[in-house]
Amino acid sequence: MTQAPVAPPPLSFLEARILGVLVEKEKTTPDTYPLTLNSLAAGCNQKSARDPAISASESEIQEALEGLRSRLLILETHGASGRVLRYAHNLGRVYAVPAASVALLATLALRGPQTISELRANSERLYRFDDGSSVEAYLQELATRHTAALVVCLPKQPGSREHRWAHLLCGEPMLPTSRANGEIESGEAPSDLARRVAGLEHAVAELRTALQALLARVDLLE
Repeated sequence: MTQAPVAPPPLSFLEARILGVLVEKEKTTPDTYPLTLNSLAAGCNQKSARDPAISASESEIQEALEGLRSRLLILETHGASGRVLRYAHNLGRVYAVPAASVALLATLALRGPQTISELRANSERLYRFDDGSSVEAYLQELATRHTAALVVCLPKQPGSREHRWAHLLCGEPMLPTSRANGEIESGEAPSDLARRVAGLEHAVAELRTALQALLARVDLLE
């Protein structure tokens, strides 16, 4: 009796971000690829072309690299100098997908859920697709793999004319559910959303403190 295919263990958010950076830099900065830990950290934490933006430490990235190495998703090399350890991705071979699919997965891992037109534009430096239908064909192939789906088509957002697609490298994405009055209610917040909320709460607390100090000075002047 043939066993059903087993889905690969989900990656952490940072592991997926690392793979996305390695795929991106392989195409955009081939002279510095494979990447050093320092370059990899800069790529993970850069503010442009990233959603969400993060600030991961080198120790956190090093820990994530160990997890990727244990799954053969990265390769280590000392390069021509033989002194500094460098890292390359092995995403296409491990997941058995072509270069076009690797580009789409990397773009989704770097920028979050996107429409077909957004994916075509954002992945242009990694792989040039002829048109939107070509992007959709690769996405459908990734979504219907007999081993395990790697992408999913998300429900349309209110007011949106296009579906967005998300990667499944980290497991099922958190999908919002609709309330009876039409508002959007999220399930358990993912870690990146929690970080954003914490940052906003901290900013509000600082503003409240500054406002109280200002009011106290006004009272003294009066």
